[in-house]
Amino acid sequence: MPLTINGTEHSFSGDPRTTLLDFLRRDCGLTGTKKGCDHGQCGACTVLINGQRINSCLTLAVMHDGDSVTTIEGLGTPDDMHPLQSAFVRHDGYQCGYCTPGQICSAAGMLQEAAMGWPSFVTDDLSAEVSLTADEIRERMSGNLCRCGAYSNIVDAITEVKEAGR
Repeated sequence: MPLTINGTEHSFSGDPRTTLLDFLRRDCGLTGTKKGCDHGQCGACTVLINGQRINSCLTLAVMHDGDSVTTIEGLGTPDDMHPLQSAFVRHDGYQCGYCTPGQICSAAGMLQEAAMGWPSFVTDDLSAEVSLTADEIRERMSGNLCRCGAYSNIVDAITEVKEAGR
């Protein structure tokens, strides 16, 4: 069963009960994606599947035959960082860093969702263009927890990237 992870094809033939998270970390050596709660409540394991964010601890690897998976390692490298990675560094949005890979993958997916006009719970006008206010960003990122409490810095980093993309 092939799936593409960060542009490289990988085969999965293990136990069908293996989560995508465990496959990424154990079998592919991609340890940037973190195992936090292992119950889909913290967001540390967020990756992008075909461009959409997903908690990799809640999905099985066998469910993603033919899919394209992007992890934090696939967004950028230390020498060529993704704009969100650079903004997180500038705004100190990482603190201890454990949640950061999931936060950044989630933010990348969230920015794409907003660009496609997807509303959130706090979207005032469903017929208007989505405006990513600080409240919108907080709502859309609410599935990603940060024990250090760097939320305002994370919102600032995402806002910077959103503004630069205009």
